[in-house]
Amino acid sequence: MYLLFFTEMWERFSYYGMRAIFVLYMINGLKMASDEASNIYGSYTGLVYLTPLLGGYLSDRFLGNRRSIEIGGILMALGQFLMFFSASTSGAPAITFMWAGLTALIIGNGFFKPNISTMVGQLYPEGDRRVDSAFTIFYMGINLGAFFSPLICGTLGEKIDWKWGFFAAGIGMIIGVLLFMYEKNKVLHDGEGKPIGMPVKKMDAKNIGYLVGAVAMIFFLLNFKTMFTVNWDVIGWVIFGSMIVVPLIIITDRTLTKTEKSRIWVIFILAFFVIFFWGAFEQAGASLTIFADKQTDRHIFGWEMPASYFQSVNPLAIIVLAPIFSSFWLKLGNRGMEPSSPRKMAFGLTLIALGYALIAFAVHGVGADTRINMFWLFSLYVIHTMGELCLSPIGLSMVAKLSPVRFSSLLMGTWFLANAAANKFAGTLSELIPTEEKPVTSFMGFGISNLYEFFMVFIVMCGIAAAVLFLLSGRLQKMMAGIK
Repeated sequence: MYLLFFTEMWERFSYYGMRAIFVLYMINGLKMASDEASNIYGSYTGLVYLTPLLGGYLSDRFLGNRRSIEIGGILMALGQFLMFFSASTSGAPAITFMWAGLTALIIGNGFFKPNISTMVGQLYPEGDRRVDSAFTIFYMGINLGAFFSPLICGTLGEKIDWKWGFFAAGIGMIIGVLLFMYEKNKVLHDGEGKPIGMPVKKMDAKNIGYLVGAVAMIFFLLNFKTMFTVNWDVIGWVIFGSMIVVPLIIITDRTLTKTEKSRIWVIFILAFFVIFFWGAFEQAGASLTIFADKQTDRHIFGWEMPASYFQSVNPLAIIVLAPIFSSFWLKLGNRGMEPSSPRKMAFGLTLIALGYALIAFAVHGVGADTRINMFWLFSLYVIHTMGELCLSPIGLSMVAKLSPVRFSSLLMGTWFLANAAANKFAGTLSELIPTEEKPVTSFMGFGISNLYEFFMVFIVMCGIAAAVLFLLSGRLQKMMAGIK
């Protein structure tokens, strides 16, 4: 468990270090408009969670978890160094390097993300109640890396030069890959001592072609608007279309039994609600970062704290609260009072709505030029952290428990597909924040001319989703056929 913990920690250091400064780099470094930066952010983070479908497929049939993690880590390190070159130049070359770096990061994450999560579940026998706690501890590793990365990459990027923030993120990824390669054969075994995540067979030419084609397609999609000077959101079409097509392909597989289908349907239904959760939560890297940069008072005794530091609040709170939540769920389980996974996820959505209610109260009636006290933004992140601990580690554990073994990586990839849709949705929602360039926006006929109205969108959206999920939770528990 410790190897997966630390490997994921360094990978998340790399990812969140880059995410902490990405929007700020585009707005303040490349001089993009806020809505354009938000759109690119949503497309990048959306595609990051789409490619686990490809990585899960190739891992299940050819590469195995171990080799996939190594390939993914190397590609992500390359991507961070390409971002370094982007920030080292200007004009068209900077944009080209950025697209190349994002492509490597997106493909690399597709290999890495579903496979390391799947390996956590493989360490324990089927039905072992320790899986929930293991995923919570694993999630602590994620957030240990996510805590340090904005402090290091944010300081280097905002205070010295953007390129050094990306460089530090690349170094973190290299450390994680080397650690995994050195220790994997010593510790990655199941309860019976058998090695897990081994290669299945060599890749054939057809699947190598699929991989090369995927790389070319992602680079093309990222460049689409520039190449054809049109405002079509093709990446959004691909992501949201995949959310319909991929589940249909899986659920119509003829080898599935009735019980397996019922459990898979639970994964798909909950994945739909996850879109609303992460669509609101992932404003952390987009509109909330813009809000921290432009409209939050960040001065502490005369020193101005980098806006990226706010993204360390969430992982720090998880480090503190994750053991408490893990112990809490175990105690409730021992008393037969533990809520079902769907109900826990509904609690998570409720807490997201409450976080936005707090920040909406803080900005109500405040002028566009007024900077609010940083306490309000800190508080929002802490409340959202509590919601995340109700939903995210429990969600990963649930997919591991409900998935048939032969579809484990692919269904974990499908779960991340919901995150892809949510992150793309987050970018779209972030475009709605009123700015000097675009003082009035609208969403589904609702006009948005100030921050209070902007945050109300998230309160209503997550509040309704939470209420509906509470109502469905009993039925979903029955469909899980004995899995808790």
